Amino acid sequence: MDWGMQNRLNRIIRPETGRTVMLAVDHGYFLGAMSRIENPATTIEPLLPHCDALMPTRGVLRTSVDPATDTPIVLRVSGGNSIAGPNLADEGITVDFEDAIRLNVAAVALSIYVGTNYENQTLLNLSELVNNGQTYGIPVLAVTAVGKELEKRDARYLKLCCRIAAELGAAFVKTYYCDDFEQVVAGCPVPVVIAGGPKLKTELDAMKMAHDAISRGAAGVDMGRNIWQSDFPVPMIRAVREVVHNNATPEEAHELFRQLKSEARKETAKI
Repeated sequence: MDWGMQNRLNRIIRPETGRTVMLAVDHGYFLGAMSRIENPATTIEPLLPHCDALMPTRGVLRTSVDPATDTPIVLRVSGGNSIAGPNLADEGITVDFEDAIRLNVAAVALSIYVGTNYENQTLLNLSELVNNGQTYGIPVLAVTAVGKELEKRDARYLKLCCRIAAELGAAFVKTYYCDDFEQVVAGCPVPVVIAGGPKLKTELDAMKMAHDAISRGAAGVDMGRNIWQSDFPVPMIRAVREVVHNNATPEEAHELFRQLKSEARKETAKI
């Protein structure tokens, strides 16, 4: 891997731990104004210092993220679909690579839909991005999307998706946590981070998922709803960081979350 690309990847995945806590805020590109991210700037601002990388669209980046930040950006560059449309897998590249360069991104990201009618289209999209990334030294994150077919999230399918993404040149891959997740990691020669997915029932559930993924070889998490849809998002992301970077157990992380939540309540009461 060339120096520039490795340098950018090291900004996202911390060399001292080999792990990352990414904050996903790109949901609006197909889901619109979701609960608790109706105003992206308000949601992002307090969380930005606590994530290793932020994953927005270019619209949110330009309108809602302070350009003074030193948090690296993993830019969502695919779309053209919506939850109201006929098929979530029908995605294309939406951002010119030169615009990604203008935005000084650390990486670009797009979704692939293996096993759908749009498999060829989205895998060629990935290949096009990888070619451009090699030219300019910018790594590509492949997101193994499943659309509305959540039942596809098993080890056999995700192992296939991740390996194909790596074979086509993705520098790292985002996928779902599943049973036998270690098989997914073992079959993928590049780092694998897990998606948080829809908000889980409790914060402890999200911490357990992060812990289980890390213990089975994940290089980190790219969480969104399980952080910013929490009633206490900053304590939540700080607790997740303890799991990812300091090997905290879910129970230890949850105790930290409770302490930080209590402190946040006291600060709010002073206002």
